[in-house]
Amino acid sequence: MTKTDSTAPALDLRDHLEQAPMSPYQWAIVAAAVLLNALDGFDVAAMSFVSARVEQEFGLSGTVLGVVISATLVGMALGSVLIGRVADVIGRRITVLGSVALATAGMYLAATAQDVVQLGVWRVLTGLGVGGILTSITVITAEFSSRRWRGLAIGIYTAGYGVGATLGGIAAVGLQEGLGWRGVFLAGAVASTVLLAALLFVLPESVHFLRLRGGRRAGAALRRIARLVGFDPERAEPAAAVAGEKPASARPGLGGLLSREVLASTLLLWASFFTVMFAFYFVNSWTPRLMVEAGMTVDQGVVVGMALAIGGAVGSVLYGALAARLPRERLLLVFLLLSAAAIVVFVLSTAVLALAFGLGVVVGLLVNGCIAGLYTVAPTRYGTDVRATGVGAALGVGRAGAILAPIAAGALLEAGWTNVALYSSTAALLVVGAAAILLLARRPAPEAR
Repeated sequence: MTKTDSTAPALDLRDHLEQAPMSPYQWAIVAAAVLLNALDGFDVAAMSFVSARVEQEFGLSGTVLGVVISATLVGMALGSVLIGRVADVIGRRITVLGSVALATAGMYLAATAQDVVQLGVWRVLTGLGVGGILTSITVITAEFSSRRWRGLAIGIYTAGYGVGATLGGIAAVGLQEGLGWRGVFLAGAVASTVLLAALLFVLPESVHFLRLRGGRRAGAALRRIARLVGFDPERAEPAAAVAGEKPASARPGLGGLLSREVLASTLLLWASFFTVMFAFYFVNSWTPRLMVEAGMTVDQGVVVGMALAIGGAVGSVLYGALAARLPRERLLLVFLLLSAAAIVVFVLSTAVLALAFGLGVVVGLLVNGCIAGLYTVAPTRYGTDVRATGVGAALGVGRAGAILAPIAAGALLEAGWTNVALYSSTAALLVVGAAAILLLARRPAPEAR
């Protein structure tokens, strides 16, 4: 480890994390975040793939099955909002660990469900845990990434969803043959247990939170983090009385998001999260089915759905790589506008499978890049005292859009809307999200302290 030159300007540990090259330990935190986001992707995909067997075993109607599938999303929305506030009170690290334990318990219990009510309850429990995970790990990833590489780190982290979804699909196909649909949830629970054990050794507490909390234990934690990232531990201030910083007990709750200073930013973030996640879940959940409406076979519709996943795996990382060189909010604005245009062109191309597949890759790339962009921008819009609360609330609003998207699409389809009308309306929502980001970019971000 190389200590900071004592003759250099008096940078503190937070400045070091912002400005210095990222250490192997910081990249290890990003890797842990990828695995945690993969847990989200695995869980959502697993439920989709086992839904047919669940429907058959419990004799469910399509409506009831839809409620069960949405149960996880409802839990995620609640977890994002409620557990996000907890993270600002007790700390990000303990919140992530507790949320992983909650999600793991939900998966174990889902594997034991004897009726649809039990399954629905355990799916909500799993969703609560996943919602809490995403809120806190997004903040930790942002805070432990340097200013230069933060966009790439968040992009890589966001790509974990696609990795988990792919593994969830593979697991669902193989495990259901031998162990039934319960085996899929059991496999996810075992993997989550192993991950929880690894996180106990790898995951740090937020430096920003430790400085606000103060005390001997916070000082020891700061010095440990300093050693791991290559900073002089003697200069890792333990939060004592740093001028201008409030103690943890003085932090506002959800009401702090609606204060005069951040109200406009909060509402603009909520608008952008809602519209982007609505579009993301509409495109990913309905495209295979709507391609059949457009005249494709069922297998061809699945192929186009796979194209979205392929593009999505690339899009998050691409956004992050570009964000290392370009202003993040302006880049997000470009991704949103290109996504809207690509969705319209895509729906007009469905008569030619090869063209629809190629454009599906493009749509998946751009829409997933928008998600990565939101994850990058949101933490920068709040101070330490409400950062997890703010990100959690934005994710909760976004999950509301995710829940509404498949329901609204089904209702509009029954009302006689065409594919062109559905996809064009989704593109219009992305333009609304772009307008919100444009207005947000014109507002100064708070001091990230």
